[in-house]
Amino acid sequence: MIKIIVGTNRKNSVSKTIAELYQNILTEKGEQSDIIELEHLPSDFIDNALYENNGKHELYNEFHDQLVGGKKFVFIVPEYNGSFPGILKTFIDGMTYPNTFRNKKCALVGISSGIGGGGIAMSHLTDIFHYLGMHVLALKPKLAKIEQNMSDNLLTNRLYLDLLQTQADMLLEF
Repeated sequence: MIKIIVGTNRKNSVSKTIAELYQNILTEKGEQSDIIELEHLPSDFIDNALYENNGKHELYNEFHDQLVGGKKFVFIVPEYNGSFPGILKTFIDGMTYPNTFRNKKCALVGISSGIGGGGIAMSHLTDIFHYLGMHVLALKPKLAKIEQNMSDNLLTNRLYLDLLQTQADMLLEF
């Protein structure tokens, strides 16, 4: 089963909409997936689930356990201030090092309101995943000016839809 991580804790985010679209693409291809939403992280996990408290926070452990069993992941990566959201980095920091991600595979989808499509954010995240021993799929769609390419919570840009379809196919073969 593929784990799709919504890379922000923002409520009603575009990232969540793209994660749901990606899940639909995988379902159409006969693949099961779970969406993991960082907006549901316990509010105290930064103080009570990291470092010396690793493994001691029951609610955070539920998130951790969802990832540990995964072999393949899709990260929907919004661009925040030229990188990815701090909540995503903190979430990753709370995982068991290095076993949660070592020798596993992931795909990254970048989104931004601007023209970059999250390219720099995905570059930063790729460096982190390589450090952790995770294999990152080379095709990383950059969905720029995302709000202008959506209507009624649906992605309308045909190129973007084709890129997500192609990436999903590659992830299944990866």
